Amino acid sequence: MISIIDQNGTVKEYDEKSDYALSTLRHSASHIMAQAIKRLYPNSKLAIGPSINNGFYYDIDFDTSFLEKDLEIVENEMKKIIKEKLPITRQALTKEEALNFFNDKNEIYKIELINDLPETSEITIFSQGEFCDLCAGPHITNTSVLNKSFKLTSLAGAYWRGSEKNKMLTRIYGTAFFTNDELDNYLTILEEAKKRDHRKIGKELSLFMMNEAGPGFPFFLPNGMILRNSLMDYWKKIHKENGYLEISSPIILSKKLWETSGHWDHYKENMYTTIIDDEVYAIKPMNCPGSILIYKNEPRSYKDLPLRLAECGIVHRHEKSGELHGLMRVREFTQDDAHIYITNEQIEEEVKNIVSLYDNVYNKFGFKYEIELSTRPDDRMGSDIEWDNAENGLKLALNHLGLDYKLNEGDGAFYGPKIDFHLSDCLNRKWQCGTIQLDFQLPQRFNLEYIGSDGEKHQPIMIHRTCLGSVERFIGILIEHFMGAFPTWLSPIQVEVIPISDKTLDYANDILNILQKSNIRSELDDRSEKMGFKIREAQVKKIPYMIVVGPKEKEEQTISLRSRFAQNEGSMSINDFIEKITKEINNLEIRKNEKNEI
Repeated sequence: MISIIDQNGTVKEYDEKSDYALSTLRHSASHIMAQAIKRLYPNSKLAIGPSINNGFYYDIDFDTSFLEKDLEIVENEMKKIIKEKLPITRQALTKEEALNFFNDKNEIYKIELINDLPETSEITIFSQGEFCDLCAGPHITNTSVLNKSFKLTSLAGAYWRGSEKNKMLTRIYGTAFFTNDELDNYLTILEEAKKRDHRKIGKELSLFMMNEAGPGFPFFLPNGMILRNSLMDYWKKIHKENGYLEISSPIILSKKLWETSGHWDHYKENMYTTIIDDEVYAIKPMNCPGSILIYKNEPRSYKDLPLRLAECGIVHRHEKSGELHGLMRVREFTQDDAHIYITNEQIEEEVKNIVSLYDNVYNKFGFKYEIELSTRPDDRMGSDIEWDNAENGLKLALNHLGLDYKLNEGDGAFYGPKIDFHLSDCLNRKWQCGTIQLDFQLPQRFNLEYIGSDGEKHQPIMIHRTCLGSVERFIGILIEHFMGAFPTWLSPIQVEVIPISDKTLDYANDILNILQKSNIRSELDDRSEKMGFKIREAQVKKIPYMIVVGPKEKEEQTISLRSRFAQNEGSMSINDFIEKITKEINNLEIRKNEKNEI
């Protein structure tokens, strides 16, 4: 058990295994780090230092350069503070008292935060030794609780308050646990994650590139397009099997449409705009208004519902430059949307169908997942009665399906509650991909109708859903999950043909032609290099199969097969191999291997 001072100043005991206790420990670690920095760099200015998923950070305005090598110096000072066993205490101040306090310390960022608060606010500071910080809490009760199970992990730049108009600060990331074993395990995963960085592997395998001419706008290279198209072929196949109709809507649409949908009021800061014929148009950040216009294009009957309209639409969102990260955080991406129009009676069955589809897709790649139900945010459209109906509809569907889920209060979309699917990859990292959002608002705002069995007009309910989420981000996740060693059906190159010498080059070319006519993605390594070197090169390129041909294979009209999965797979005829690999590709199989077991 661990003692924690909560946000009301009450000290309570919590289980160290709880998320709350771990988050509190990490938040206190950020304060201990800030205290160490103020001791080492007295003229530095403190911004904010929250706990985050897997750790904590603090944004610092240094008056001198601060480099990666300096993290160890800060760590050592933190260890001294831990040994001092400083009690952590809470104090409540008025706004005026807080401003005077931080004015004396010349903490300009704290002063700005305080000035944004109402005049009647009760403002709290937490103190440990000589160090005091503006903070709502909670915190551990003594610096010694942190022990030595922490690590400062990296540096990054971060604009103050996330605005590019403000100063760039130094963000120091770290993590903390209650035991050294937990810390060691996390750091091992962190090192493995560096090896799997999709930006590094994407460059090595020539999958995609980024360029300063379009920051946040990814360029897919030929190999990356093969991977992407293979993924989308699977997406189209499984959606067609599940009764979806594929559509496409324009990338640029009138501002008036976005005003009707509510996006202009709730999302315009993230939208790109242009002027056409003296009118404002917006590049779409979502696909839903386009789908709605297609729904309205013709009269609809209750017999048409559920109507499942799927669209892999390109969308643009203005992400801040400091938040861009390879394929994981971009400004242009393809959203694998679907918008489903249903009656109230069809909610449960349709949610069940969507969950079943998601389950098939995620299992295909070896992902486990957790479900989270997010409810009404403060910034929302619609009445409480409408939100009650929408939230109860999703809860009822999940309960009837017998699915466990976590409730995430206040994190729904502005037009309706949602179910989010958080995937766990091979390193047990969490990725939010799939979502199911129930919407009573947009059908009302766009006056959507269908003719019911009673001959009267009724308003449909709209489900917004994505399975992969961002296609680009999902590809980034796949790159890291498989470490670039994709299953055969996704691999840009499926077979490398390797002649032992020029004497068998003609036979190797014959094999290559047979493979390509069988629609197997293959290439020939005809370089004047040793066979062992060629095999290692193919392994570096993560190619699933290598066909080695020498005089014996030429004479017997066979191939010697090697693979990424089982090394030497023996001798066989080319026809037997084509039958084997074609079955593997058509069945979308994922083979296990020692280096990347799924």
